[in-house]
Amino acid sequence: MHFNRNLMALLVTGLFATASMAMTAAEHSAAKQRISAEYKASKNQCDAMSGNAKDVCVKQAKGVEDVAKAELAAQYKPTDKAHYKARKAQADADYAVAKEKCDDHSGNDKDVCNKDAKAAHVTAVENAKVAKAQAKPADNMAEKKADVAKVKKDAAEEKREANYKAAKERCDALSGDTQSKCVDDAKRKYAQ
Repeated sequence: MHFNRNLMALLVTGLFATASMAMTAAEHSAAKQRISAEYKASKNQCDAMSGNAKDVCVKQAKGVEDVAKAELAAQYKPTDKAHYKARKAQADADYAVAKEKCDDHSGNDKDVCNKDAKAAHVTAVENAKVAKAQAKPADNMAEKKADVAKVKKDAAEEKREANYKAAKERCDALSGDTQSKCVDDAKRKYAQ
């Protein structure tokens, strides 16, 4: 079974059709129970699979549950922190699935797959941090602008470092001068 963001969006939309209204504690509790029930049903469908396909299926089901719960929390108590946690939950879920899919590879291909997954995760998390900084209310717009600029700068550095590591890992499959040129090109591209 394949889970994706569209399925998660449908689940969240179905659970929260009354998004403009405040959610009561009872509605919140019922929504949490529906999310857990959906997870159990999805996980049970994974039991028909075997090997890494089953592992990927379970990670996908868990990711959908984690994201739905984080989005529910952000809807129940809509704060910058809650919205950040929802974005981070999506990044973590995607990363867990991507890493699990890397188990289908071996050797340097697996290493490259893992580094690419990590780079994608870092990018998503850093983008979530930037979004959180941009959404944060501020009394002083000059201070907010400076804070956002700093977060963007830090995010760019983290993303650049993760992408450099992934590019460098690709070079490990090479040897001699070709490998050295590959590493030098990666350093130039990612300004190391």
